[in-house]
Amino acid sequence: MEEKNWAEIIQELLGKKQYTKLRQFVAELNEADIADCLEELDEADMIKVFRLLPKDLAADAFSYFEVENQQMLIHSMSDKEASDMIDNLMADDAVDLLEEMPANMVKRLLAGASPETRRDINNLLRYPEDSAGSIMTVEFVDFKESNTVLQAIEKIRRVGLDSETINVCYVLDARRELIGTVELRKLLLSEGEDFIGEIMNENVISVNTLMDQEQVAEQFKKYDFTAMPVVDNENRLVGIITVDDIMDIMVEETTEDMEKMAAIVPGDKPYMRSSVWEIFKQRFPWLLLLMFSATFTGAIISSFEEALSTYSALIAFIPMLMNTGGNAGGQASVTVIRGLSLGEIEYRDVPKVMWKEIRVAVGCGVCLSVANFVKLLLFDRVGVTVALVVCITLLIAVLLAMVIGCLLPVGAKRLGFDPAVMASPFITTIVDALSLMVYFKVATILLGI
Repeated sequence: MEEKNWAEIIQELLGKKQYTKLRQFVAELNEADIADCLEELDEADMIKVFRLLPKDLAADAFSYFEVENQQMLIHSMSDKEASDMIDNLMADDAVDLLEEMPANMVKRLLAGASPETRRDINNLLRYPEDSAGSIMTVEFVDFKESNTVLQAIEKIRRVGLDSETINVCYVLDARRELIGTVELRKLLLSEGEDFIGEIMNENVISVNTLMDQEQVAEQFKKYDFTAMPVVDNENRLVGIITVDDIMDIMVEETTEDMEKMAAIVPGDKPYMRSSVWEIFKQRFPWLLLLMFSATFTGAIISSFEEALSTYSALIAFIPMLMNTGGNAGGQASVTVIRGLSLGEIEYRDVPKVMWKEIRVAVGCGVCLSVANFVKLLLFDRVGVTVALVVCITLLIAVLLAMVIGCLLPVGAKRLGFDPAVMASPFITTIVDALSLMVYFKVATILLGI
């Protein structure tokens, strides 16, 4: 059955008040699909159908709802129901929810939650924002190396349903230090009397609780893991991070970089949930900065006003030179920023990157200049000297733009800033000013103005 019809079927069964059939139908859907379908209903129907779900399924589906719908559903519950919901959520999902809730609602939810849930949530809330500790979950399966395979499998049966994943389990010593991992597949294929210490993998890859979430995502990409243990400074296992959390982080980080590259202050809300005032605050500061920085371009043009009055034909080519230089710088910066974010480019690679960009710039600049020279003579009907001024400037502008476009992001990262800040709008402003200065200097030399 196609997904697009599920919401219609739910609406139809709800309208006919066939609640038993509705409950059975929804229970057969995936948790993410349940959330998608229910979010197509109006609030009253969403609450009604959500209340029909079995408790465990409701908790699983709840984490897939948009934040505003989660809050709405929580408000519709009694204190007991809301606390039960928090208890049934994975700790990391519960923290994500509480961080979006008003303080009085958080107090209400935690007051009725179990002591274990409160402890887990408080542990996660004390880690810095965007750190590995803040996104990990504390629901995992661990063994001692002295456990047998049969004992390990029995433990998985007891606690597996409440764990984030059982594909990989963790081996701890008496001090809860992480000393190994065991895959479920290996457990199932081993003899029941084998000890965990004999079959465990001792080459453990882990991340520290204070590691930045973007670096954690890079570790997942490097090792192709579906889950990774999180340890404290004493190598004690405190949680795990799973690949679904990393997918959310990658979307978040990519969105943030795109906003910075477009000269927008990053926001923490989706576009449709952001108010006009919030969007205004994100965009206005950069627009103001870029507006004032663009006044340098106007000042340069004003200083050569007399020369432009003598050779008015030069004015027509200013937009082309500025746009081409800005585009070239933007291409170089985006390429380098991507390389930095993926760990492909380090500070020590600056000479190699610069040499490569210079060669690319010369190739692009020469080809663009030759094409433009032909156009200027055949179509624009300008003199050879004016055409040379424009084309020489074009070559130099492309060269400067690509060099600046590759150096600024690397320099920003070296100084501890986000390289995405040095993207197209910022670089374009710098390249525009330099292109004009070169343009008028070349015009002064060749035209004698």
